[in-house]
Amino acid sequence: MVKSTVRFPQEVLDKVEQMVEEGTCSNKSEFQRFAVEYVLSKATDHDPNIVDFDTICTEIFAEQEQTEEDMLHAEPASAGDETFIQVATRVRQFGRREQIQTAEEYIDTQYPASDPRSILLDDILVPYRNQLHDDDE
Repeated sequence: MVKSTVRFPQEVLDKVEQMVEEGTCSNKSEFQRFAVEYVLSKATDHDPNIVDFDTICTEIFAEQEQTEEDMLHAEPASAGDETFIQVATRVRQFGRREQIQTAEEYIDTQYPASDPRSILLDDILVPYRNQLHDDDE
């Protein structure tokens, strides 16, 4: 299997580095693991295994926290939210089937490379890429 390198836009890399510098995540790898766990927890019945998952969530989404009253009056998830979950589920399915290139092409057809959703979807593939790399050795 040909191994490809994932390239993130500089603005995304800067944001991740800022989060590491602020101590939200200890390093880039922890951020990637968190991102994968977060998407899986939203897309499936996956229970996150990363240490301090809830604490990291709280820190990352602190600005977006809602009060109970806000939640009572919140609108249901939009069609865009539902679409993202469906796309994430499909990407994971491709990954499990070792169809990494197909998954990457699918992500590219759904979102531009600079879109944060694209980056999260790409992070879903990291464990499957690593698994294929380990199998090759």
